[in-house]
Amino acid sequence: MTPEPIDVVYTWVDDQFPGYRELLARYQATPHDRNPNRTRDNLDLLKYSLRSLHRFAPWARRVHLVTCRPQVPAWLDPAAPGLSIVHHDDFMEPAMLPTFNSFAIVSCLADLPGLSRRFLYVEDDMLFGNAVTPADFAEADGRIRVFERLGRTRAPEDRDSDTLSPWNTGLALANHLLNQAFGAKVRRTVNHVPLLIDRDIWAEMVGRWPSVFAATRMSRFRAKGNIPPEYVYPHYLLHTGQGRRMPLAETYRDTAYHGLENFLPWAWIGLNMMRLLRPKTIALNDNFGDLPNPRVVAMTRRFLNAQYPVKSPYEL
Repeated sequence: MTPEPIDVVYTWVDDQFPGYRELLARYQATPHDRNPNRTRDNLDLLKYSLRSLHRFAPWARRVHLVTCRPQVPAWLDPAAPGLSIVHHDDFMEPAMLPTFNSFAIVSCLADLPGLSRRFLYVEDDMLFGNAVTPADFAEADGRIRVFERLGRTRAPEDRDSDTLSPWNTGLALANHLLNQAFGAKVRRTVNHVPLLIDRDIWAEMVGRWPSVFAATRMSRFRAKGNIPPEYVYPHYLLHTGQGRRMPLAETYRDTAYHGLENFLPWAWIGLNMMRLLRPKTIALNDNFGDLPNPRVVAMTRRFLNAQYPVKSPYEL
């Protein structure tokens, strides 16, 4: 693989930022639109993710933090070298804003100004648990690695369901479109890991289904008829020969996913497994619901402080 600069793009939001909840309430249409699991920032996970990035992926050229204007984390140094703070109105059309739809935001990431041709998309609940190199995300021939998990995704027939979440109807719609383009197939879920995005391939993917992506970008919240690009892209890579499916054993060895539930024993088991196994990437997905268990929150914070005690250059 020819050496080339690789940037890192984070998406982040904090529903405690002054005025954000009022803005969200002004536009919400369903209770699902206020799901706190997607907007809560009670663990400062982004701070620890940046610490892990600086420690385990020092080859990253630049960090782009994408968020809603005027949000900036209180602990972040906006003037830190190698850091760009990019608000939604810097790269999304005015008609799309304000947006609370992660599908819409992610679909536009390749349009960020000054972005490297290939970049690593890291959600703010992802961390690095061990040293990584660009070769962990792409093959020597340039094909991008795809990390699947056990478990099948929604059938295309579920795309019009009124009872499923927008995430699940989005998966079903994605499978419908992929089936139309490449033939019927049962597809696995994609593991929650940093995703290497090639801007040219991304544009090719969006151009294949322009009307669906346009509708997704115009939805202020996740909704039926939207498509999740972070799911479509890996499978598009596989179908077009531009990606390589990683063996399941390697995926489960190198990448870890832990849902942050309110059940204390589950949190203890999950966090200690990651402490012992030290996978290359870690995802701590917020599944707390409306009221996070304070004991689980405290335990998770102790884990984060123990694993990532050294400040990154991006902190005040």
